[in-house]
Amino acid sequence: MYKAFAFDLKVARRKSGLSQSDCAHLLDVDRTKISRLEQGDSPPSIRDICTLSLVYGKSFESLFGTIFEEVREGLQERLTTIPALTGNRISQFNRTNTLNDLASRLNALTENNHEGA
Repeated sequence: MYKAFAFDLKVARRKSGLSQSDCAHLLDVDRTKISRLEQGDSPPSIRDICTLSLVYGKSFESLFGTIFEEVREGLQERLTTIPALTGNRISQFNRTNTLNDLASRLNALTENNHEGA
């Protein structure tokens, strides 16, 4: 899951002219953490994501678009196989609305990705 992100991260760092040591210092982590991120061996924390976005001057979506796309695809697949809910009407109504809203958002993201391709 993280291999494409790792490649994009390494490219962003190299384009910036920063070394792994520079990035480690800016993220306040050990250089091996940067190496693990760039090899896809370690997922970034929320703090890493925010810091990397600022360091490279890139939006979250541009740095982590590949992961976001994989998450979207997985959600779409699992949404079609979610078990039926047994319970009171209000819970069923709220759940149905939440799932319908999620499906709409995922479909909109899919359509936007196909338009940009």
